[in-house]
Amino acid sequence: MIPWIGIALGDITGIGPEVTLKALASELESDDARFALIGDVEQTHELNRQLGLNLTLHPDRGKAEPGRIFLSNPASEPLAHNLSPGSPVAARSAVAWLKHGAQRALRHEIDALVTAPVNKESIVRAGVAFVGQTEFLSQIAGAARTAMMLLGQNERGGWLRVVLATTHVPLKLVAERVTAEKVKLAIELAAEACRDLGLLRARIGVCGLNPHAGEGGQMGTEEQTTIAPAVSEMQRRGMDVVGPMSADALFYYAYRGDYDVVVAMYHDQGLAPLKMVAFEQGVNWTLGLPFIRTSPDHGTAYDIAGQGKANPSSMVAAIRLAKQLARTAK
Repeated sequence: MIPWIGIALGDITGIGPEVTLKALASELESDDARFALIGDVEQTHELNRQLGLNLTLHPDRGKAEPGRIFLSNPASEPLAHNLSPGSPVAARSAVAWLKHGAQRALRHEIDALVTAPVNKESIVRAGVAFVGQTEFLSQIAGAARTAMMLLGQNERGGWLRVVLATTHVPLKLVAERVTAEKVKLAIELAAEACRDLGLLRARIGVCGLNPHAGEGGQMGTEEQTTIAPAVSEMQRRGMDVVGPMSADALFYYAYRGDYDVVVAMYHDQGLAPLKMVAFEQGVNWTLGLPFIRTSPDHGTAYDIAGQGKANPSSMVAAIRLAKQLARTAK
C-alpha cells in the first residue's frame, strides 16, 4: 500500500511551510509515499524556489494523478505576501487548512494527517475560539475520547513516550480537571498505541499529581482518591500498569526502558522530560481520533521564520510516524 499523507501547512508566517518542504526533500527517496499539502499555493512554490529544494509540486486533483507531492488551497484567494508574524489573516487561514485536512481524513481521501505548527494566541486574537489543534480536531471528528501522546528518540535510539491525562489547562485548575475517567482513558489509549506501534509489550507507568505522589496524603490526596483507583481498575482489566508513582523517579525508570509509556497528569509534567530527551525529534500523536494525526512537537518560531534555518527533524519524525501508522492500519 502506498500511503497518501496530508499535511496542513500551519501558520504561513511561522516555520511550518519551511520545515515541511525540507522534510519532504529528505524523505522522498526513502519510500514511495505521496503527499497532499494544504496551504497557499503561490507562496509554497516561491518558498520551494528560495530554499533551492527543487521539489516538483503538482496541483492536487486527486489520487489518480501521477506525481509524489501535490498542493492545494481550499480558499479561493491567495494570501498576501509579507504578512507580519502572527497576522490574523494567516491565523485564520491556518485554521481553515487544518479543518480541510481533517475533513479529507474523515472522508478517507488521505491516510493520515500531519499538521504543521499554528499559534494559539494569534488564532484567538483573530477571533477564533481555539484551545489547541488536538481539541479542534477532536471536535471536528466528534471524538470525545482522545489524548495526546508525545514521543521521541534520543541520539542513542532510546525512546520516551508520554500520554497526557489533561492537556492545555492552567496549572491552578489541573487538580480539579484530573478525574479517574481521564486517567483511565489515558492508560487505555496508551496501551492501544503500544499495539499500533508494534511494541512487544505495553508496560505503563502512571505519574502522581503531587510531589512524591502525595506522600501518603500529606501533600495532596488526588493520588489516593482519583489516580490509584483508576490504575487499580485498569489492572483488573488486565493492563500492565503501575502507579501512581513520583514523577521525578518514574521518568528516569521509563527513560532506561522499564516502561513503554508514561501517563502524566498535566502538560509540563510530561512535556519537560520529553523535550529534554528529544527536543528536535519529538512528535505529537493524537490518540483516539478516527484518523491518524501527527505533528512536530514545536511551535511557529516566528523569530527565525523566513530565514531558511529552521530544523526539520521534528517534522521528519512526524511524517515517518504518520507513514508507519498508515501502513499498519491498512
